[in-house]
Amino acid sequence: MFLILFFLWVIFNGKVTLEIVIFGVCIAAAIELFMCRFMDYSPKVTIRFGKNLLRILHYGAVLVKEVVVANLQVISLIFSTKYEVEPQIIHFKSNLKSDAAKVTLANSITLTPGTITISQEGDTYTVLCLDKEFGEGIEDSKFVHLLEEMEG
Repeated sequence: MFLILFFLWVIFNGKVTLEIVIFGVCIAAAIELFMCRFMDYSPKVTIRFGKNLLRILHYGAVLVKEVVVANLQVISLIFSTKYEVEPQIIHFKSNLKSDAAKVTLANSITLTPGTITISQEGDTYTVLCLDKEFGEGIEDSKFVHLLEEMEG
């Protein structure tokens, strides 16, 4: 976190001088100490985030890809005159441990067109799908596997 704060200081100043570097080091250190003391922060959080950075970027890329694919599926469903839409409510459980991972999964499902997370209580998710095909394999989706990898 110290390095992030320091680089933000330098970027916001727009130039690098000895004075800016010295003040940046002091201010970044003061903010880091404040966060450790009063905000229940520990450097382990930054280390864990750094280790998962590539996984987080991969998750974002998968999410964007799935949103685009789902958009195309919804568009084809809308313009199809032969197919009758069959909405469905699905209940499933996940093995995710952290609240952050559970909320990320629920939000990822909601961001994907054709599905919306109605509720998430504990490990149980309730999802409304525009069509039964959109709900197939949702409990074993790429999102779940990637979030499980991030949790370790």
